[in-house]
Amino acid sequence: MHNDHFSRHAQQVLTVAHGRDPSSDPSIARSWLRCLEDYHLDPAQTIAPTVLEHGRLLESRERLQQVLHIAGGEMNSLHQQLSGAGHAVLLTDARGVILNCVTAPSERKIFERAGLWLGADWSEACEGTNGIGTCLVERQSLTIHRDEHFRGRHTGLTCSASPVFDPHGDLLAVLDVSSAREDVSRQSQFHTMALVNLSAKMIESCYFLRHFEQHWLLRFHLQAESVGLFSEGLLAFDAEGRICAVNQSALNLLGQRRDALVGRSVDAFFDCALDQLFGRASAHATASWPLRTRDGRPLFAALRGQPRKVAVPVFKPEAPRLPSICLGDPALQNELRRALRVFERDVPLLINGETGSGKEAFAKAVHQASRRVDKAFVPLNCAAIPENLIESELFGYRGGSFTGALKDGMRGKLQQADGGTLFLDEIGDMPLALQTRLLRVLEDRLVVPIGGEPQAVNVRIISATHRNLLERVQDGSFREDLYYRLNGLEIALPALRDRSDKSDLLDFLLAQEAGDQTVHIEPAARQALLAFAWPGNVRQLRTVLRTVVALCDDGRVTLSDLPALFHHPASPKVCALPLDDAERQTLLATLEQHRWHMTLTAEQLGVSRNTLYRKLRKHGIARVSMV
Repeated sequence: MHNDHFSRHAQQVLTVAHGRDPSSDPSIARSWLRCLEDYHLDPAQTIAPTVLEHGRLLESRERLQQVLHIAGGEMNSLHQQLSGAGHAVLLTDARGVILNCVTAPSERKIFERAGLWLGADWSEACEGTNGIGTCLVERQSLTIHRDEHFRGRHTGLTCSASPVFDPHGDLLAVLDVSSAREDVSRQSQFHTMALVNLSAKMIESCYFLRHFEQHWLLRFHLQAESVGLFSEGLLAFDAEGRICAVNQSALNLLGQRRDALVGRSVDAFFDCALDQLFGRASAHATASWPLRTRDGRPLFAALRGQPRKVAVPVFKPEAPRLPSICLGDPALQNELRRALRVFERDVPLLINGETGSGKEAFAKAVHQASRRVDKAFVPLNCAAIPENLIESELFGYRGGSFTGALKDGMRGKLQQADGGTLFLDEIGDMPLALQTRLLRVLEDRLVVPIGGEPQAVNVRIISATHRNLLERVQDGSFREDLYYRLNGLEIALPALRDRSDKSDLLDFLLAQEAGDQTVHIEPAARQALLAFAWPGNVRQLRTVLRTVVALCDDGRVTLSDLPALFHHPASPKVCALPLDDAERQTLLATLEQHRWHMTLTAEQLGVSRNTLYRKLRKHGIARVSMV
């Protein structure tokens, strides 16, 4: 049966590639012809994928370390928006090698059987026409649906891929969503392709902003309200005003080629003297102002950087830096004071709190308020890194310690945080074997890279988890001695529904999301936001505010602008019934246990996914996609 399918598919490939089927997609025909004539591939061949050995995979991940950090959250969010089941979200490097994969644990084997391994090479030259490889060649977003794949063994897949470009216009990575479901139609992929495109653009923009943190960064658009969004133009220049890099949106807005911009002075393209432009800079660039191009086209712009003043500066004592979070809740203020006092004495902190409650923001606030503010704050999400790579990420390795290792080795997170703070998020998901090594580091203050010699480190540790670590100690999945070593002071962050400063936090986050816009929330909408239970906590609130700011008219947020879940909230009287209340609490607890993975939650509760969604609607439980 398989052989018949492969034979028919191979015949179709030959027919299309040689132009004997005029109805075929030209891009597919071009790719199939490349596979036959340039790569000499056989569509009926069923060889296993080419997979990089461990050392070379680590080397590839090290090269794209910052991109992986940025893309991790976006990939998880994209997987949730696609309802998870039946999808794998992949990130590859510019060669087509898979560096990260987000999928349901129960479905990992399905995608591995399809060849979607960590380290697998999905370039066209290796795997023929496919979403990743063909996207790399065509340098544009595309969908390869089932029989459009060159190899017969891949015709069960549907792949939508979008390129990610670096600030210089070179291919940096590919973001891909692959499905192995048989019921996926090509038309149904339009929505998926739109989400993949949006996520790829967000990764591009975030990478540009971080890559040029030490430069002046001009952000501009035709509309004032679009400055700060992913469609904005980005232009980085140095202290002398020379343009270093631009993104594609900037080229489109200015109507210029990249080579005509890079290396020239920024004031050659904008009707504004260089000194005036530098004087407009601000550290956060939240407010935009009118700016014209040299040929008179109106734009709105904001400039991130340190403003320059002509006057001789008056030297004043530096003001203390305050945490960039809202701490109107007296209990939270007290927790920050307690945390800072013990942190300055080198006592480890353990932060507990529900998903989305702001654990990393609190940890960063402690670091920023401490005497280590000028040193590195290095986050590591123990649940987001593949288990076989976390040891290298945490401890690093010596050059030449294994085949494919970087010549100069790689500094692990502990070494990167030397002199500063290491934030270990989701510490409860750290593999047991690594817990032993981490405990030794905390005791001896020495890091031993893979294949290397001990190196002294001066690092302070803040850990965080949404799990009950004592329960994990009891079931043997977390070392008891490490638990007590990390738990110098335990900070319990309240859920958003329990915070007394919800109103202040609402205004704080609204100001951040609105940027230069003036946005007013009408009383009815405000009351609905403050009364909501917020199962996704601060992260969910921020996402809802980002959405309503984008959708509101005339700077007014009305009740009708809020998502549907605010229009039909669960009635307190209904939830007060003992059986209903017990069911609601069980749903929430199981969702949190499985980190809102619907398939695993449904399996544990013994119901179908449809039944689970029906019960969530009944109780008014909803979670907005994470940012």
